[in-house]
Amino acid sequence: MRADLHVHTCYSRDGLTTLDGLIDRCREIGIDCVAVTDHDTIAAALELERSAPFRIIVGEEIRTTEGEIIGLFLSSEIPGGLSPRETTARIKEQGGLVCVPHPFDRLRRSPLRLSALESIIDQIDIIEVFNSRTTLLRDSEKARRFAEEHRLLACAGSDAHTPGEIGGAYVEMADFSDRDDFCRAVAQGKVVGARANPFVHVASTVAKFTKAW
Repeated sequence: MRADLHVHTCYSRDGLTTLDGLIDRCREIGIDCVAVTDHDTIAAALELERSAPFRIIVGEEIRTTEGEIIGLFLSSEIPGGLSPRETTARIKEQGGLVCVPHPFDRLRRSPLRLSALESIIDQIDIIEVFNSRTTLLRDSEKARRFAEEHRLLACAGSDAHTPGEIGGAYVEMADFSDRDDFCRAVAQGKVVGARANPFVHVASTVAKFTKAW
């Protein structure tokens, strides 16, 4: 199984991928599992969970007061603007997994601040050690070392905002039946990925301003 664990759709303010486009792209390149992690909404993930011909993990990339946190295996939407501790508590309350995306990416403004990362280390399940939109390999390597040092699961995702980005990074892993089985499969999985062309950021910036108007 190839699982891309960080994908955005047009339901995100800066996403350009339609739901049909996501399905078509995954079929084309052989992605068997997608974690849909739109910003501050799970609407698209729930819709795809009902209609996609492959496994969908309902997720959300949540903008906390200290940076972004991803919740996986969610059943209810979590509002943005909460503290990291409150956000992780709400993820855990519904049986979800806490994933920290692109934690050391120096070229973004959205990563979780280091002080916040350290303050919720006891609540974190997964560290995203490869993100296709992370330009500097040193930042990805730092995330990998952090996951190893703290004995956290390591995952990868394309962080796709456009259809062509989907599958840029993924985890090769066994199929799974539930959340706990997913953790076991990720622990034994292999991270695969390539860096996206830096110009992909232009597309999401344009989408953000277009939707704002």
